[in-house]
Amino acid sequence: MKSIIAILLSVFVLLGSANGFSRPAVVPKAAVAARTGTTSLNMVFGNKKSAAEKAREAELAEKFWQGEWVCKDCGYIYNRAECAGMYFEEQGPGFRCPQCSGPRRRYAKKVGDRVGTTLDGGDAPILIFSFGGVILTIAFGIWAVNNL
Repeated sequence: MKSIIAILLSVFVLLGSANGFSRPAVVPKAAVAARTGTTSLNMVFGNKKSAAEKAREAELAEKFWQGEWVCKDCGYIYNRAECAGMYFEEQGPGFRCPQCSGPRRRYAKKVGDRVGTTLDGGDAPILIFSFGGVILTIAFGIWAVNNL
């Protein structure tokens, strides 16, 4: 048993010393930056935007609400940087609050210290149809009891 372990160990040492245990060659950062044209600052802050890109971004920003969007359930303030750089209006109907998972319709525009409502109707349609359903269920129950 000891001879088998010794043979396996010697094979691993002989074969592994050339490939598996050697350190890979280290390429200096300056050489990488010279080849790719990027520096560590560009990797952190990104490349400078051209005048056309800045103008296009300013034009896009004018289309959307410049104030803050606030979740009425938890008070979370929508942050473009945390949401893939998209404006709130660009988010689809399946968007949820990152903090409380509230639906998109629970967000409202914040103007100064006041928080308004969105234009999608809020919770009024849900409440109207819910109460209507309860009233119809009670009416059907009364009708069914009287006609049995």
